[in-house]
Amino acid sequence: MRISRPLLSAMLVLALSACGSDAEPAASSNEIKVGLLHSLSGTMAISEVTVRDAELLAIDEINKAGGVLGKKLVPVVEDGASDWPTFAEKATKLIRQDKVATVFGGWTSASRKAMLPVFERYKSLLWYPVQYEGLESSPYIFYTGATTNQQIIPGLDYLKEQGKKRLFLVGSDYVFPRTANKIIKAYAAANGMEILGEEYTPLGHTEYSTLVNKVVQAKPDAVFNTLNGDSNVAFFKQLKSAGASAEAMPVLSVSVAEEEVTGIGVDNIAGHPVAWNYYQTTETPANEAFVKAYKAKYGANKVTSDPMEAGYNAVYLWAEAVKKAGTTEVEAVKKAAPGIALERPEGLVTIDGENQHMYKTARIGIIQPDGLIKQVWDSGQPIKPDPYLKGYPWAAGLATGQ
Repeated sequence: MRISRPLLSAMLVLALSACGSDAEPAASSNEIKVGLLHSLSGTMAISEVTVRDAELLAIDEINKAGGVLGKKLVPVVEDGASDWPTFAEKATKLIRQDKVATVFGGWTSASRKAMLPVFERYKSLLWYPVQYEGLESSPYIFYTGATTNQQIIPGLDYLKEQGKKRLFLVGSDYVFPRTANKIIKAYAAANGMEILGEEYTPLGHTEYSTLVNKVVQAKPDAVFNTLNGDSNVAFFKQLKSAGASAEAMPVLSVSVAEEEVTGIGVDNIAGHPVAWNYYQTTETPANEAFVKAYKAKYGANKVTSDPMEAGYNAVYLWAEAVKKAGTTEVEAVKKAAPGIALERPEGLVTIDGENQHMYKTARIGIIQPDGLIKQVWDSGQPIKPDPYLKGYPWAAGLATGQ
């Protein structure tokens, strides 16, 4: 009998559950194990490998500074392999078998949704480092990337201010793009904008000629892009081959950062806008040190990006909460975390105790010919996270039942 991946994942969780009662974080007297769970293979590896690298850098720096509670952090690294049931399986392993104190991991919302019930079941902590579609909060997840009102809505505000009122939506076929586009359509309806088309392709998709033709023929003022992973490489190359320029038809991306620009090829994407909270070029004292340390560890040609900075931040924020709590015990760490504020490479980051998201500064940038991103707008101060969009009357129906 052939067993499906979701069923196999569920069977593994049950089997591990039978091994004993919920495990407390464990380590030797002078060590604390922490889990790192990202896609190190498959379509999402183009994005996630560098997040792991940034988390390892933070762990190295913390250990060199004396560790946490006088103990050395020991990373246990697992590969989610761009496969959502695998993320659930590996999260269970890290919690139950490796007995890590916490896990830093995920990229796609599909991976996070797969892991969420695991962390809630075992009352363990996940620090999720990537921007996402909002409409979620979990008592066992800290969200260190942007939620909707810190990235997607500022991106839409920017397009509106630029007079871009006719949009075409392009995304990968899973929860983040589909939910993000529901929000974008609600925003458009409330702000006098028109959605000319909405197209999805599977993760890892590489044939975009038909979709590109649809986009070009629709003649939008701009494209809102929620493609993830290496699909962006094919999309932007084929868009350029079709003669679409960044000046005539800008493509605003929310999952393309400096690392992806390198993979796409700067000639294929220069001039297009992106919405994030951090760029390698962000001017803060902490960022200068971060970029220098990252390049020293991984190579002078390496770039930093928003998701990896959020992953780097997550390790420091967790460590600060542990120090404040005086223990790695999960409930004590959760109780200590609200209000913790640190100056990070992106600027001041504060943990919101209401929903375990971060106050973050929104930034719009333009991809430059050298592959870096030049900021052209920012929110001026950190924005309070509003994952359920309670402050936006036009979004009232979107959060129903959440």
